[in-house]
Amino acid sequence: MSDLYWLTDDQMARLVPYFPKSHGKPRVDDRRVLSGIVFVNRNGLRWCDAPSAYGPYKTLYNRWKRWGERGVFLRMMEGLAAAEAVPKTVMIDATYLKAHRTASSLRVKKGALVG
Repeated sequence: MSDLYWLTDDQMARLVPYFPKSHGKPRVDDRRVLSGIVFVNRNGLRWCDAPSAYGPYKTLYNRWKRWGERGVFLRMMEGLAAAEAVPKTVMIDATYLKAHRTASSLRVKKGALVG
């Protein structure tokens, strides 16, 4: 299946700092499992329908469930969002703005005090 999704080396390097420490038995390939989790969620599949290239579907589900309960994915998203901070100045090109049709009812009447 050539439509499989695989995390790149750069993406993995950015995610590794958020992985929990492995205690005892080493984890199976993180790239394979995380790529499988992304693939299943992105395509709205059931875990048992995950392509075998990602490994056993039970491994995908267990990692998703355990890391989700421990807040690992939340920390990943927060960390990645903070790393790509929004610029302080945001410029908007007026050609892309559309006013809602009810915006005309918000006009200020002449002589009304605005403050």
